[in-house]
Amino acid sequence: MATRQAPKTTFEVSNVIQPIYTGGSVALDNGARILATTLGEEAVLTELTTGKHLAQIEGDGEPISTLTITPSASHLIVCSRSLTMRIYSLKISPEFDTAEATLVRTVKPHNTPVVVLAVDKTSTLLATGAADGAIKIWDIAGGYVTHTVTGSSVLISALHFFEVAATGKSEEDLASARKSKKASKKGGDARDDDSAASRFRLAFGNQDGKMGVFDLHRRITTPIYSDAKRKKSAHESNVQSIDYSPEQHALLSGSRDQTMTLWLWREDGWSGETMLRHEAVEAVGFLSNGNMMYSAGTSGLLRLWDTATHQEVSQKQEPKSEAEAILSAVSLPDKSLVMCAQADYTLALYRIPSAGDVVGQSGVLMDPFRRISGTHDEILDLVYLLPDQSIMALATNSEDVRLVSVTDSQSGADEDTAYFGHDVGLLKGHEDIIMSLDVDWSGHWVASGAKDNTARLWRVDPSNNDCTCYAVFTGHLESVGAVALPKAVPPENSDAFKNPLSHPPPFLISGSQDRFVQKRDIPRESQQTVVSTSLRRLAHEKDINAVDISPNGRLFASASQDKTVKIWDVEKLEVQGILKGHRRGVWTVRFAPSNMPSIQGETGTVSGKGVVLTGSGDKTIKLWSLSDYTCLRTFEGHSHNVLKVVWLKISDEESSTKKRIQFASAGADSLVKVWDVNDGETDSTLDNHEDRLWTLAVHPKNNTIVSGGSDSKVTFWKDTTSETQAAASDAALRLVEQEQQLENYMHAGAYREAIVLALQLNHPGRLLSIFTNVVTTNAPEQGSLCGVNAVDQVLGSLSDEQLFLLLLRLRDWNTNARTAPVAQRILWTLVRLYPASKFSSLSVKGARGQQSLKEVLNALKVYTERHYKRTEELVDESYLVEYTLQEMDSLAPPPEQDAIMG
Repeated sequence: MATRQAPKTTFEVSNVIQPIYTGGSVALDNGARILATTLGEEAVLTELTTGKHLAQIEGDGEPISTLTITPSASHLIVCSRSLTMRIYSLKISPEFDTAEATLVRTVKPHNTPVVVLAVDKTSTLLATGAADGAIKIWDIAGGYVTHTVTGSSVLISALHFFEVAATGKSEEDLASARKSKKASKKGGDARDDDSAASRFRLAFGNQDGKMGVFDLHRRITTPIYSDAKRKKSAHESNVQSIDYSPEQHALLSGSRDQTMTLWLWREDGWSGETMLRHEAVEAVGFLSNGNMMYSAGTSGLLRLWDTATHQEVSQKQEPKSEAEAILSAVSLPDKSLVMCAQADYTLALYRIPSAGDVVGQSGVLMDPFRRISGTHDEILDLVYLLPDQSIMALATNSEDVRLVSVTDSQSGADEDTAYFGHDVGLLKGHEDIIMSLDVDWSGHWVASGAKDNTARLWRVDPSNNDCTCYAVFTGHLESVGAVALPKAVPPENSDAFKNPLSHPPPFLISGSQDRFVQKRDIPRESQQTVVSTSLRRLAHEKDINAVDISPNGRLFASASQDKTVKIWDVEKLEVQGILKGHRRGVWTVRFAPSNMPSIQGETGTVSGKGVVLTGSGDKTIKLWSLSDYTCLRTFEGHSHNVLKVVWLKISDEESSTKKRIQFASAGADSLVKVWDVNDGETDSTLDNHEDRLWTLAVHPKNNTIVSGGSDSKVTFWKDTTSETQAAASDAALRLVEQEQQLENYMHAGAYREAIVLALQLNHPGRLLSIFTNVVTTNAPEQGSLCGVNAVDQVLGSLSDEQLFLLLLRLRDWNTNARTAPVAQRILWTLVRLYPASKFSSLSVKGARGQQSLKEVLNALKVYTERHYKRTEELVDESYLVEYTLQEMDSLAPPPEQDAIMG
């Protein structure tokens, strides 16, 4: 059988869009560069402007209850439900492309989980609030408790450090007067210290609506009441957020009792003025030097308020969906930035206008300028968009199509630059989960099918910030699980080719769980109203999983759970043939591209243009001929359902007789496999997912494979076949040169260079030959341990890796009686050259590490003892020989008698 000459196909992970946030706490440093988020039991650090993944910190086995990052980004504090608090020291590279998190200490701060954290603006103090109502203040650098705040036993829901304005009249002025007698009894000084340390406060709120302010200098807690006379709690439900404005000398609190309250200091204590009685408030804060306030909550809206008039200055908007409800927010007033965490794990970033810009406007429209998807959840389908394939559309187990940038970000990018994985838009319109996507030849028109029984056509024009629904199609009675658009390219001199945005595809094919396929003629003008069906046929006996249109647009295929694939005529919607052979439902079907060369099937050569691929729940992929609808080849290799197949780009550089024809498949076994069509074998298996893969896409120009599935990750696989082949050729050439160099060294007797090179090339046979020549030399050099001083010097200057490799070789040689003398001589030389501690502390690479080293040293010891024992036995036997010879001499006649007899 002829040897296959084609190089091995290789792919490597080039980019991954992966989850960074699955609910819980989020935090930002003061520079708005480092984003800290919660991912289950792990903490993730991300560079905000470029989306660069900086670090992922492993948890302790329990989910994170809360986390925060210091304003200076010097420390990360993580608390988990295991009652532990871990403090990490952060080292961020100057380019903000890597981060190193070093665990400084682990403590048990409370007897119940810590649910809220706060750090002061100097990044030196940390406040922890627990579920049992306890509050402790810690020195971050020292790791010890500086203050303990006692109070109610109700869960602490909000904490905020602040410093009272130096010129403002603090609440302790009055508190001091009230407690002067008590202070004098204790011998304390009740005078107000005007230093900065005396102005530090910690405001806190409880789950039962109570609030208080703790003075870190006097260690006194001042309660805040909505009605001081009746000592009524500040709020009636959870206090979710607190902020302070030094300019206004005021506190702001937000509660789930649907109120936001501004607390001003009066002579008789804190006096509150309540606003916003329409939604549960999750976050509040001051902006623009205290001149504006913001609130966010269950309505999903970020609202701005004038501090002086208490009037809303943002535009009135309708409440958003429940999934877009805001659960928390982080504000950086110096950066005019507010980041809100939504219930659907999206982080929305808002720019805040200055107070001067708001004056005179009828209302400021507060829409996020950037969205960061914390997780894309289960990815059901994905397609490349636009002629340059710079955007990818994702169907992510939601009713919206997410558009993300898939172009590499540039160094020095600002917050307006779209980085890789950056959310650039949403296609809103469906009322239930989107199941399938398809795109036309231009990349500007996208079709979607959803569980709301409708299909939609979208027009995508990001250059004009226009991503709109062009038409809505109804007619199906159940979920639309498959849609397809024709991909035939119009003539280059036609208007449709020159201006694709004004020329939608001619028709759309859809398949549904109602077992019907439908052909929809697409109107030439946009219709926001429902468009009826053009042609409709009962196609299968069970759900339809996939449809695909042939490159010329004359045929389409439908794949179903009834184990069959049907080939249809597009014009009349009549069945042309049925593909039978799968033992389970068929999940995916794909026509071969128009430039497909001839294919070698199991029964002979067939035209590449007349074939179709199918993938099934029976774990197989089949290649079918459209001329007689027979199976040409079956591909086996997946251990679970095959859910998607796609053809790879055929290289234009290879000759037609040598063109490699490949396709990729994705399965429920979480693997992507690349297949060679002509020989039916797997060229490459790609593994970077942890759950089933629903979808694949291929970049039409550079052959990049994109995979997505249930683990929320989108992996981009770069075709590195040419690079791998070039590297292999270079390595082979370099190896030949080094082997020739080794031969030259050995021939010239250059032992030093030969030993180093033999270790580097891992040539045990030649290394043994060198040592044998050295040990058995007829003229050993004076003072040498092994026979040659140059070799002693080489053996005494080995790196840990080289020394371990040599010990491995000595272990092997030591097991053979023929080569053991050489091994023993070299081992003796090493023992004389290095202290015993050197061998026990060798740095060994690999997962087993020190265990491997221990096994090697133990093997050397065992066989050395065996050789020593054999030598002792040989010496003992030599005594017996000597005794025997002596006895034989005593029995022999004297020499004189021998002479007479002679």
